[in-house]
Amino acid sequence: MQNKPNIAYFCMEYGLDEELPIYSGGLGILAGDYLKAANDLDLPVIGIGILWDQDYTHQYIGENGRPYDTYPSFDYDFLTDTGITVTVNIEGEEVKCKVRLVDQYNNAPLYLLDTNFPGSKHGWITSKLYGGDGQNRLAQEIVLGIGGIRAMRKLGIEIDKYHFNEGHAVLAGVELIREKMEEGMSFDEAKKATREEIVFTTHTPVRAGNETHEHRLLQHMKAYNDLNYKQMKEIGNNPFNMTVAGLRLSSITNGVSNLHRETTKEMWKDTEDKPPIIGITNGVHTKTWQDERIKNAYEAGKDIWQPHYELKQELVDYIKESNGANLDPDSLIVGFARRAAPYKRSELIFRDAEAIEPLLREGKLQLVFSGKAHPNDDTGKDIVQNLVKMDQKYENSVVFLENYDMNIARKMVKGSDVWLNNPRRPLEASGTSGMKAAMNGVLNLSVMDGWLAEGPEHGVSGWLIDKVLHEEYNHLSEDEQDLRALHQIIYDEVIPTYYENPEQWKEMMQASIDMSHEKFSAQRMLKEYYDRMYNITAKKKEKELEAIEVITEPIETAPAAQHEM
Repeated sequence: MQNKPNIAYFCMEYGLDEELPIYSGGLGILAGDYLKAANDLDLPVIGIGILWDQDYTHQYIGENGRPYDTYPSFDYDFLTDTGITVTVNIEGEEVKCKVRLVDQYNNAPLYLLDTNFPGSKHGWITSKLYGGDGQNRLAQEIVLGIGGIRAMRKLGIEIDKYHFNEGHAVLAGVELIREKMEEGMSFDEAKKATREEIVFTTHTPVRAGNETHEHRLLQHMKAYNDLNYKQMKEIGNNPFNMTVAGLRLSSITNGVSNLHRETTKEMWKDTEDKPPIIGITNGVHTKTWQDERIKNAYEAGKDIWQPHYELKQELVDYIKESNGANLDPDSLIVGFARRAAPYKRSELIFRDAEAIEPLLREGKLQLVFSGKAHPNDDTGKDIVQNLVKMDQKYENSVVFLENYDMNIARKMVKGSDVWLNNPRRPLEASGTSGMKAAMNGVLNLSVMDGWLAEGPEHGVSGWLIDKVLHEEYNHLSEDEQDLRALHQIIYDEVIPTYYENPEQWKEMMQASIDMSHEKFSAQRMLKEYYDRMYNITAKKKEKELEAIEVITEPIETAPAAQHEM
């Protein structure tokens, strides 16, 4: 750890394991993998988050096939109470936050702020992740950002860089400015000095999806934190945009894949006073997601089909126990597990169900789905309901696993043969589930968005829908083009290779692991953060910051005609 800067990593959610359900999806799993990788590499990282009393949602399927939500509370007695409390001002009231500690990762501890304890009248703030309205969200962000900085001060932890993972934490930057102004700096001086301490990661690839708040709400909630309207507007515009604030408070910002870097630059090209934007592609924690049996066989140069078949059988057994369906481990299993959001197009393969019905009826194609819709997203719940209908229609060939969590994810990314991914472009900023599958020898079948533009090679370590798009499809919508290409790959490449050329399939599995197990690991990601962001200061010239982009590989993009918002 010699000469390595101490990092405070702020994130709204963390997915370390299912025993600590304080995550909703990919952002949290990424944050959990980040901390685990820091521990593996013995790097000085401190995690800052919130202890959510209730799970994001336990989402089950009702008798009508529609998902419904439950919100169990959890007992977190296994966490360490640091004995430290900090206070933040919310709506003019002093809100006390206890600081809990997750210390299972020795040099990468996670400190969680908690307002939900006996005697507190402010338990509603940390009750439910992403629950409530804008007022609730802002209260949570005050706790995370302002409370997080104050926790670091009380704990006596010296920090060199503050890393904001998404815009939820930007009020930490406001607190850093307030501290410096209290010590006698002007606002401009304090902001300039603060920028040297902050780096920022943005994930959302659609401008409209970036969180904003009206200034009157910021004032009402006391989020100004002793700053004034002019100063807060200078940081985040009017209305106050959390991503704009993250850009203007940081010395350097990264998108989470090479393609997302370009998307981010285009999205915010008119934003003044933003820092250089680079691309650092996400990675996943190998020890968490790659099965030990696969790892051992791969490293020993042995046939990986036998351990893969064992993992398929374990997935089939789990499906039988939890869903009642009888899948055949000798037949092809395609997995798809993601948040049920319209742009991810979970049900795309069924938009012409007749085209693949023969494969489903014969048992040559088995589809396993899982994923939660946001509790307030009726469209997402419609998607889940439609997948459940396919489960009921194609019994023993289509499966939907309810209440998606890390346990189900592990079983699916290890036990599937193919991992399907078909979001609308360019809406997948990175995507990490396919990385987990790839390092287990599971072959990706995907559009070239996010990390997939940097990873699998078509016909070698997976299949890419963009590679079989024809000019004759140009008159069709993006959905129709991708659907035709998806069915073509399944019929012409996936099915024949799996059933008629097992040796080629094994070679592709090997190539998939070769391609992914280091390049798309969280360990690589963290090293890159240190080399390209944490060790870079705002004092360096902008051209020096931009010059580090030359280490990224050339990006192969899909035809522009395929991109639509």
